[in-house]
Amino acid sequence: MRPNLKAIESYGDVKVTTGVSNANSIELIQMLFDGLLESLSAARGHIQHGAIAEKSKALGRASRIVLGLQGALDFTQGGELASNLNELYSYVTKRIFHINVRNDLEALDEIYGLMSEIREAWNEVPALVPASSKSPRSLN
Repeated sequence: MRPNLKAIESYGDVKVTTGVSNANSIELIQMLFDGLLESLSAARGHIQHGAIAEKSKALGRASRIVLGLQGALDFTQGGELASNLNELYSYVTKRIFHINVRNDLEALDEIYGLMSEIREAWNEVPALVPASSKSPRSLN
């Protein structure tokens, strides 16, 4: 059964690669948040089923995504919002570590909720940004 799982994972990689190559900056951020939420959901299931290695893998992926989001912040253009997001991402990274060590579902639900709210805010951005400024480099 493992080869089928590998094939499914490979298909998912192709889907993501295709989506990334066709996405603008806003869509890329949305995709990162989708991946983050997906990883947190997977970690929840793995904790509930006692799948420690899989939990750690999912939380590791979530942590890398948060660090990527944090590294992409533009403090010059983003000002106070970028600073606030930086603090939030630092907090979320610490909580992910805590969740990995303690299998703390309450903490997982907390950060899932926080990141869901940020993801929802990104859903509103396309309506606020003129089409000409949605190019891949426009939000850097």
